[in-house]
Amino acid sequence: MKPRTDLLQGTLEMLVLTTLADEPMHGWGICERVQELSEDVLKLNHGSLYPALQRLKRRGWVRSEWRQTENNRRARYYALTAAGRTHLGDEVAQWRRSSQAVERILDLLPGAGE
Repeated sequence: MKPRTDLLQGTLEMLVLTTLADEPMHGWGICERVQELSEDVLKLNHGSLYPALQRLKRRGWVRSEWRQTENNRRARYYALTAAGRTHLGDEVAQWRRSSQAVERILDLLPGAGE
């Protein structure tokens, strides 16, 4: 079993936007998808997810609508907007620059390349 990894500040919204890039999803589906794609390393907390979705909605990066789920239940589905897609591209580029910089620093540790 892999240990649970806490999300770095600011990554929750990027992960949500990334998850919504393919198709609209409801909150539970977003949580499941992130956990699946991270191979159970990341697990979103519903108490953090829904406020993040509301922030993304206020910023115009996602929109929502009520739909029926595959289990015939009503759920709010969230979808990425054009502005959200643009913002996601900017965030991913910044994330990659930052993570590469951290990797360069970590590679300076003795024995890190072994």
